[in-house]
Amino acid sequence: MTRISPSEPLVATATATATATAAAAAAGAGADAVVTTVRPRRGRAVALTVLKKVGAAAVVLWGAATVAFFAQLALPGDRATTILNIRAGQVQLRTPAELEQIRAQYGLTRPVIVQYVDYLRGLISGDFGDSYQQYRPVTAIIGEQLGNTVTLSLTAIALAWAIMVVWVTLTAGRGPRVGALGSTVDVVTAGLPAYWLGIILLLVFGLGLRWFPIISGSSPNGIVLPALTLAIPLAGFMAQSVRTEFERSLDQPFVLSARMRGMGEWGVRLRHVLRHAVIPAVTLSGWALGATLSGAVIVESIFSRPGIGSVLVTAVNSQDLPVVTGIVTLVAVVYVAANLIVDVVYTVIDPRLELS
Repeated sequence: MTRISPSEPLVATATATATATAAAAAAGAGADAVVTTVRPRRGRAVALTVLKKVGAAAVVLWGAATVAFFAQLALPGDRATTILNIRAGQVQLRTPAELEQIRAQYGLTRPVIVQYVDYLRGLISGDFGDSYQQYRPVTAIIGEQLGNTVTLSLTAIALAWAIMVVWVTLTAGRGPRVGALGSTVDVVTAGLPAYWLGIILLLVFGLGLRWFPIISGSSPNGIVLPALTLAIPLAGFMAQSVRTEFERSLDQPFVLSARMRGMGEWGVRLRHVLRHAVIPAVTLSGWALGATLSGAVIVESIFSRPGIGSVLVTAVNSQDLPVVTGIVTLVAVVYVAANLIVDVVYTVIDPRLELS
């Protein structure tokens, strides 16, 4: 009979343990290598996606600035004569000496390509030129009125969110008839023209009920009707995208789980379903900022409210091209920048949106 030494089991156990540990270490090292390999790839892919979006945004801005520049050249008549007529406030014949002085002042005698390059260089540095009518830098003119328009835009977006959340929460997933009514109202309100809606609100709540002033001005009470004019169509547009996600979320397992825990219907809708459903509206908020800024041109004119919209209308009527170009370029910058920020944030938070 072969005798087994008492130390042999211990040696065997130690050997097996060492082997298992080495295997586990090797597996762990392999897993770490895979994770280390995947993470840089994902990071590079996200960085590449962000760079593509920034490049696309730069191309859009360059296109908007280029169109604005060549639109000035396409206008009929001599630009030097137009500038002198704007300053004088009347149309009259100009002497060659007067025209030559204006052409030299604004560099109109240089080749078009040189004017174009100087124009782009000025936009990059924030120089939009001087107003033909006010003899002041365009940046100063816009800066004086930009705060009023930004306040109006942000107020309109906040009201649009409030209207959209209340309306979708009340009507989504309530049955075929209520759902159809909610969808119909979304489509109708999203298509309302701002000039028509603004006049209706002004006639009803300004002239009829006299709840709000007819001339908006810059008072807190006067911003309500202009903001509603921008907010109602925006709320309808956002509600169309949120309603579908809201109704889909109502059928998810987490809703059933919340109801089984005794949570009421409003608690389920506001605390659980709404959080998942408003993601499309968050995406649209970047677009909404640019849309409300451009829509302020009409709204500020209807309600006699100060802002870059009123400045733009005055500049167009007086053919003050540097002011027109400056405001159009500014709106394009805000529009593109807002959408770029939303896209970049989404890509960083969830790379699957771009990598899938």
